[in-house]
Amino acid sequence: MKFSKLSQLFLVSSIGLLVATVFTACSITTIDYVFVACSAGSGTSSAGQIQTYAVDSQSGALRTGAPTVASGGVNPISMAVTSDYANLYVANTGNRSIVHFAIGLNGVLTSKDTITISGTPVSLAVNAANTYLYVLSGPSPTVLTAYALSSGTIGSAASARTLSLYGIYSAYSSDVLVPTGLAVLANSAAVYVTAYDQSAYNPGGSTTSTANPGWVFGYTVGSGGVLTALANPLEAGIKPTAIATDPTNRFAYVTDYASNQLIGYAIMSSSALNFLPSGPYRAGDEPNAIIIDPRGKFIYVTNSLDSTVSPYDIDLATGAPSVSVNSTASGGSNSTDTMPVAITIDPALGRFVYTANFLGNSVSGFRLDSTSGALSQTQSTPYPTGAKPTAVIGVPHGNYSTQSVTP
Repeated sequence: MKFSKLSQLFLVSSIGLLVATVFTACSITTIDYVFVACSAGSGTSSAGQIQTYAVDSQSGALRTGAPTVASGGVNPISMAVTSDYANLYVANTGNRSIVHFAIGLNGVLTSKDTITISGTPVSLAVNAANTYLYVLSGPSPTVLTAYALSSGTIGSAASARTLSLYGIYSAYSSDVLVPTGLAVLANSAAVYVTAYDQSAYNPGGSTTSTANPGWVFGYTVGSGGVLTALANPLEAGIKPTAIATDPTNRFAYVTDYASNQLIGYAIMSSSALNFLPSGPYRAGDEPNAIIIDPRGKFIYVTNSLDSTVSPYDIDLATGAPSVSVNSTASGGSNSTDTMPVAITIDPALGRFVYTANFLGNSVSGFRLDSTSGALSQTQSTPYPTGAKPTAVIGVPHGNYSTQSVTP
């Protein structure tokens, strides 16, 4: 069978187009970048580093992204990003530094400025307006500080509050409080902090107080970033470890590491908290990190002892979480690598969940069913990281829109 030159040219062009179409259909599209804070080595004095991973839009699988950068200190513990995803902040416990990085459209991190604080940083958060960076540090003393931000640059402290039991609990004002978690309302109107009373709860050591061990403190944000404490702190179990608020500013949730529980609160118009009447709720063993999906429908909690993620469905009318989402009888589900300590959800699609696994030296990935909230493992999970990862956070790639609920 013979072909004319024109027919041969058409055949070659058609084959080329078919091959190009196949390769395009199979190409990997990056939907997000995931940053992981860890150490370059296993030693206690090993330099901290931030590793960058690219998220495949179809499978959620991670692959190595932009080059790893130094965290600017030793033992990075927490990360936060601005709502425009242009700036990343990293807290290092070893040298008590907070380091600001600019985030490039390709995921490249560029160190910009650094501040050194007097206490040991524990947790970071940025308000949605990108005007304040909140730093929780301690203990002895435990302090919440609001630093002014200008185009991402960290400025001077706008307000600082030293935590102690006050109001109706002022009899315990000299107790030692250990800070654990930090969250800012989506409307930027209030900040909440979790801490436990070491004078009342000190496993393996002595105690000197009869106060309730666990607490959540609330502060309204006024003009110029001034923090004003709510009338009283509120009890939060025995050893609260993390706190998250929903995107509609109606509910807050706290993990209780010692009681294996999740505690729910309703947020009043004054930003005061009231217990959800149906709580507390069962979690896995030693829950220590929490996140709410950007649509405000589901909660995900990491359980460090049994190395799982517990998923919850939120009753949007009452705020009550249900453990009916593919969970086990103990409240745990969805196995991770060893000892998850941090969790994030990809902001572009709100479809993938990742945990930083401290003893596994890895990140575990899950696909999130946006209808049911159920999780299933992503391809090739877990993904290796540097030593002892402690924090994980995601940003969308380029101009992809993000999933969110408008408060």
